[in-house]
Amino acid sequence: MHLTQDMYHKKETKMEKLLKVKNLAVDFNTTEKTIHAVKNFSFEVNKGETLAIVGESGSGKSVSALSVLNLLKESGAKIIKGSIKFKGKEICGLSEKKLMEIRGKDITYIFQEPSVSLNPLHRVGKQLVERQIIKEKIPFKQAEAQALSFLKLTGIKNSEKRINDFPHSFSGGERQRIMIAMALMGNPELIIADEPTTALDVIVQKQILDLLFNLKNKFNSSIILITHDLGIVKKYADKIVVVKDGYVVESGKKEQIFENPGHDYTKLLLKTGHSKLTLPQNQSPTILKVEKLSVIYNFNKSIFGKKSGFKAVSDLSFNIKKGTTLGIVGESGSGKSSLAKAVLRLIPSQGKIDFLGKPLSDIQGEELRKIRKKIQVVFQDPFSSFNPRMTIGKIVEEGLDASGEKNKAVKKEKALKYLKETGLDKDSYQRYPHEFSGGQRQRIAIARALVMEPELIILDEPTSSLDKSIQFQILELLKKLQEKFAISYLFISHDLEVIRSVCHETIVMKKGEAVEFGSTEKIFNQPENDYTKALVGGIL
Repeated sequence: MHLTQDMYHKKETKMEKLLKVKNLAVDFNTTEKTIHAVKNFSFEVNKGETLAIVGESGSGKSVSALSVLNLLKESGAKIIKGSIKFKGKEICGLSEKKLMEIRGKDITYIFQEPSVSLNPLHRVGKQLVERQIIKEKIPFKQAEAQALSFLKLTGIKNSEKRINDFPHSFSGGERQRIMIAMALMGNPELIIADEPTTALDVIVQKQILDLLFNLKNKFNSSIILITHDLGIVKKYADKIVVVKDGYVVESGKKEQIFENPGHDYTKLLLKTGHSKLTLPQNQSPTILKVEKLSVIYNFNKSIFGKKSGFKAVSDLSFNIKKGTTLGIVGESGSGKSSLAKAVLRLIPSQGKIDFLGKPLSDIQGEELRKIRKKIQVVFQDPFSSFNPRMTIGKIVEEGLDASGEKNKAVKKEKALKYLKETGLDKDSYQRYPHEFSGGQRQRIAIARALVMEPELIILDEPTSSLDKSIQFQILELLKKLQEKFAISYLFISHDLEVIRSVCHETIVMKKGEAVEFGSTEKIFNQPENDYTKALVGGIL
C-alpha cells in the first residue's frame, strides 16, 4: 500500500521513554467484596516500540491498559495507587477535562469490537469528520478531506462512495480499518490496541495487523498490543509483559521471553502441544465416507419468477478412519458448518454419506435415531446448550434419557465415569452450569458426548472462546480420549494452530470448495494452493 505524508511528517526514531506505568493497582468494588484486578503493575513503552501485554481473560491486561486513559468509569473500577507518566508528565489523577485533551489525540484506543465503538445511527464519514472538528479544531471541508484520505490509507475500496455508508454495511475487517483510520487521524504517539483482530478470519486478521503496523512505522507511533494470541505477539511485538491474576509475572524483550522463559506460567502459555501425529495403519477401518457432497440453499422466487440458490458446499469428498481427526479449516462462509450439518442430516444435501458402512441418506426413523447415537457434537459455546436449571449430572444423562435408558443407577454410573474421564470430580454431578468456568463447561460438554460412547464426535470451534492455557488443556484432553477410546473427530476451526495441534489430516475450504486436502504436516510445511499458502502464512 502506498502511504502519503501530505498531512504529517515522520519523526526521527528515538528510544525515548514514552509511557511509564509504575506500581499500578486497580480495584473493583462489588456489593459482596473488593476484587483486586491489577496489583503493583509496572511496564514501560519507548518511542516507536510495540509492547504486548499477554495473559488469560481476567488476568488484568485490559484493565491495566484502560487505566492509562482512566477509561474505567463504566466498569466500576478505580485506580487505588500507582504512577502513569506520559512523556515524563504524570497523568494519573488528571481531571476529566485534561484527560480529554490527551484521549484520541496523543493516546488513542482501538477496541476489540469496532461495531460497539461506531455509532450505528451515523454515517462513517460523519463520525470521522466530527472527530477532526472536535479534536483538531479544523474546518468542515478540511476535516472531510482528511477523513477520505485516511479511509483510502487504510484500504477501504471505493472510499469516495462508501464514506457516506452506515457502519452495518461494512464487513468486520472493514469496520476495524475504519477504527484504525479514526485512531490515526490525530497522529497519536501511542496506540492501545485491545484484541483488535480476535473476531476476524486468519487472512483478514493478517491484513489488519499488517496495515496497523505499516502505518505505525510510517508515523513512528508506539503500540500497546493486548492479546492472548502468541503467534501475533511473536510476529509484531518488541517487548512482552506476561500477566496472571493481576500481577506481572514476567517481562522482557520478545526474544528473551520466547527463547528462555523464566516463569512457569509463561512456559505454559508458550506450550503449543504440536506433538507429532501419525496416521493409523491402512487396515484401520473407515467410519465416515463422503463422496461428492453438495449443500445448496434455495431461496424464494424473485419477482421475475426465477429461483435463486447458494451453493455452500460443492462436490466435497473425504474419508475419516477410526481413531483419527480430520480438520476442516477456512474463513467464515467457507462451508465448514454446512458440511457438519449435512453429515448430521440436519440439512438436505446431495451426494453420498456412509457412516459405519451404511448410507445415511437411506436411513430414516428409529434406525436413524439409533445411528445418530454414534455421532455426537460439541459446540463452541456449551453454556448456551445447557439447561441452567438442570444439574450437571442430568445434563450429561440427557442423551441416555433420549435413547430410552430407564435405569437411574446405570445412568448415574455412566455420567460419573465420563465426568471423571474429562477431569471433573464427582461433586460436579450435583452442581449447576453457572458454577463452572468456560473450560470446565467444555469438559462437561465433552462428557455429555462421551456418555453415548460414540464412534464420531463433531467438534465445532470447541476451543475458540477459551484462553490459551485452557485451550491447550482441552486439546490435550481430546487427544487422550481419542487414544483411549479410539474415537474419530471431525474438527471444525478457523484457528490453524489448533488444527495443526490435533488433526491428522486437513481440508482447506474456500467458498464451499476443498482447495487442498492431505496430511496436516504436508499442508502446513508444503502447501500447494495459493489460498492455503496465504492462510498458513498468516500464522508462521
